[in-house]
Amino acid sequence: MHITSLPSPYGIGTMGKAAYEFVDFLEESGQSWWQILPLGQTGFGDSPYQSASAFAGNPYMIDLDLLKEDGYLTAEEIEAVDWGEDPTQVDYAGLYEKRYPLLRLAFQRFQENIHPDYDPFCWEQGQWLEDYALYMAIKRDLSGASWDTWEKPIRLREPEAIEEAKRRLGVEMFFWKMIQFFFFRQWRALKAYANGKDIKIIGDIPIYCAFDSADVWAQPWLFDLDAEGKPVEVAGCPPDAFSDDGQLWGNPLYRWDIMRRDGYSWWMNRIKHNLGFYDMIRIDHFRGFDAYYCIPYGDKNARRGCWRQGPGMDFFRMLKWTMGTDVPLIAEDLGYLTPSVRRLLADTGYPGMKVLQFAFDSGSANEYLPHHHRINAIIYTGTHDNDTNIGWWKGRTFAQKQEVCRWLRMGSGETPNHAMMRAAMESVCDTAILTMQDLLELGTEARMNEPSTAGKNWKWRAKEGYLTKELVKKLRRLTEAYDRLPKAEATEEIEDPLPLGAKIPSTVREA
Repeated sequence: MHITSLPSPYGIGTMGKAAYEFVDFLEESGQSWWQILPLGQTGFGDSPYQSASAFAGNPYMIDLDLLKEDGYLTAEEIEAVDWGEDPTQVDYAGLYEKRYPLLRLAFQRFQENIHPDYDPFCWEQGQWLEDYALYMAIKRDLSGASWDTWEKPIRLREPEAIEEAKRRLGVEMFFWKMIQFFFFRQWRALKAYANGKDIKIIGDIPIYCAFDSADVWAQPWLFDLDAEGKPVEVAGCPPDAFSDDGQLWGNPLYRWDIMRRDGYSWWMNRIKHNLGFYDMIRIDHFRGFDAYYCIPYGDKNARRGCWRQGPGMDFFRMLKWTMGTDVPLIAEDLGYLTPSVRRLLADTGYPGMKVLQFAFDSGSANEYLPHHHRINAIIYTGTHDNDTNIGWWKGRTFAQKQEVCRWLRMGSGETPNHAMMRAAMESVCDTAILTMQDLLELGTEARMNEPSTAGKNWKWRAKEGYLTKELVKKLRRLTEAYDRLPKAEATEEIEDPLPLGAKIPSTVREA
């Protein structure tokens, strides 16, 4: 359940009242983990995996009611804005036009009465905050233009140009620093509340940075760029059974040879920073640390790409040495995995991922089927890139539905959605993650992301009143039935949450 999917009257989910109520729901229903998507500032395309900074938080998630309580906004100012008519969808274009004017009103009052924690925050986050604030200030001054189109002196960060920009745009830099102060303050309070109720947060790190980001502009030598700042090659995935053209992501690639010279310090700082955000980190596209796919810059598809060797186990040894302990990571190890990727995962000891929606298309050898699961893994019915269980089921053929029923031992009184959630809870994997959309029994209209599409993703929001007592009971009963409650909460009486049986249910017979 991502932050942006929480209900609120202001167009998008935030770190306010609804987030605290969601934590209460997790506690009451016997949960231990809350997994979210990346918290980074989104840009064109609205994807949390393409952020303006690998370190900054998303201004849209700042709760306006909390700013009102702090005296930075008034109720009249907030309520004067038309936040849209559809409470189940995020209107990102509308937010861009309406949210920032309110934040600038808050800035006027913040300048008059600077919070005593602001200066310590800037000192604490100084390693990235100055470059981020300058990048955002220049970008606004140039009407949002990508940094590779800026005038050469500032594009290539010539010292005189940087100092002149800081003098000229100092107030605008102050605004963006204040934005991050608000974000960090609200997020830390929410995380402390969750941890106080024994709810831990699983966060997400995209492996790559967006090209148009403060990170690439500020430290271009860490990325595979030419002398003018243009990428030499970019990231993606090769053609496969699902796509003849492959996937062209367009992110700049890392210069792993350069990063290795200082012990991967940029990455070490990034992970340490995110450990302040989360209790456990999921690293997206884990296989890129073993080998990564390179596509010539300017190509229209991924067909001409090639594989290059990543940093491998050297990176993760340095990570453990730098942090002084094992880092709580989840490896996103989905897709085609070579023996060397599997070996890297085994050598690191990190849990990988199992996704049930991938399990039913290639016979008993399919590694996502429950009998291939292992304890050191995280089981999902689907991820943010999958359809909901109900939407996925509707897209199955009759024969595929029969296979699902056979493997999941679906009883005649059980829905496919429930059978998938039950199978996740039954799995030997030591952690099971369910999506809120499946718990709410929603269809494709609630899908979070469809890869390789644009304009319709990252928008789903829950309706007000979705956290009912019946939902608490449903989730707690399912959790308890498979011994997944925190041990102190477990009871002796376990109610069987569903009828088990081998009959093909009527939902398939009628298909």
